[in-house]
Amino acid sequence: MSELPAGFAEVVADFAALPPADRLQLLVELGDELPDPPARLREHPELLEQVVECQSPVYVRAEVEGADAPVVRLYLSAPPQAPTTRGFAGVLHAALDGAPADDVLALPADAPSRLGLDGVVSPLRLRGMAGMLERVRRQVREQLA
Repeated sequence: MSELPAGFAEVVADFAALPPADRLQLLVELGDELPDPPARLREHPELLEQVVECQSPVYVRAEVEGADAPVVRLYLSAPPQAPTTRGFAGVLHAALDGAPADDVLALPADAPSRLGLDGVVSPLRLRGMAGMLERVRRQVREQLA
């Protein structure tokens, strides 16, 4: 496995420190901490991209700020009535919001599987998080191009 960028490695370590039965609770807690997108995005939802791999309506927008040392600002919208999906959005926000763009692009595609949630959540849910991550990475690449 390739090395993870610092922010994501920290989240992975938090999950690894827990027994599998408690990891789902941490996932839900991270979802509870997910901030709402700012008003400028809530008023223009077309600026967010839907993650069709998710069973719940999830939307994402990554914005790159700064020219010399670009960082990523991450905005996600996931419904509270989908706590697992919202938790995955919370993981990405906690790990990647404010991270250097290079770190976001260096995050391996299999990063969601490193949370140790296999057997705790369905493979379909893990694919949803992978879809969120891929959109973030693509949006960052496009903005840096």
